[in-house]
Amino acid sequence: MDLKKLLLEENVGGFDLMFRALMGVLGITALAMNLVKTSPWKWITALIAAVGLFTSITRHCSPYHLLGINTAKK
Repeated sequence: MDLKKLLLEENVGGFDLMFRALMGVLGITALAMNLVKTSPWKWITALIAAVGLFTSITRHCSPYHLLGINTAKK
């Protein structure tokens, strides 16, 4: 398995990309406005927001690569 292909190949696009970015922005907004009250839910919301923003910026999802899913147009 090629490590560069596993970590850098674009495989997220279209609706999936917009959904990930939206979830990231909504999560950050909820945390900034203190809408999430209990500590465990704050960590879960922060994790969802960080993963959503990171995968939408890099346009790469490692589980997609391992499962053979590609939503990006070529």
